[in-house]
Amino acid sequence: MPETTASKIENRLIELGFALPEVAKPVAAYVPAVVTGNLVFTSGQLPFVDGVMPATGKVGEGEGLVSPAEAKKLAQLSALNALAAVKLAIGDLDRVVRIVKVVGFVAGGADFTGQPGVINGASEFLGEVFGEAGVHARSAVGVPSLPLDSAVEVELIAEFR
Repeated sequence: MPETTASKIENRLIELGFALPEVAKPVAAYVPAVVTGNLVFTSGQLPFVDGVMPATGKVGEGEGLVSPAEAKKLAQLSALNALAAVKLAIGDLDRVVRIVKVVGFVAGGADFTGQPGVINGASEFLGEVFGEAGVHARSAVGVPSLPLDSAVEVELIAEFR
């Protein structure tokens, strides 16, 4: 059997302690990613690990809530899942020349305003993975709820060659 070699980006993920997961099956009528021109747009990705979300619920401080620190880790997992969708769409993460934009959604109460800190989990991770090419424009949006009671959802736009 021929030996397969991981891409530079996938090797970087391994160095950071992550394996690129299988793409999560869509939970509704959509596809994980769409390519147009030299851009790939991912659908919103939830923080699944082996088909299960490690935590669900609203983000905030207090009993029964997902802490902002834990939600930041969930945003990182969502970004990892978005990278899996990018790879599915373009075949090789080494083709990515720039993460153009990240949009992150955070489920929380009306008084929770820490969305930027939570979505930093995705942004910082993409910077660690891609270096300068991982620096991107971003929106961090608070919402009352997300699919499957997820605390976070992340989508991204990447430019590739």
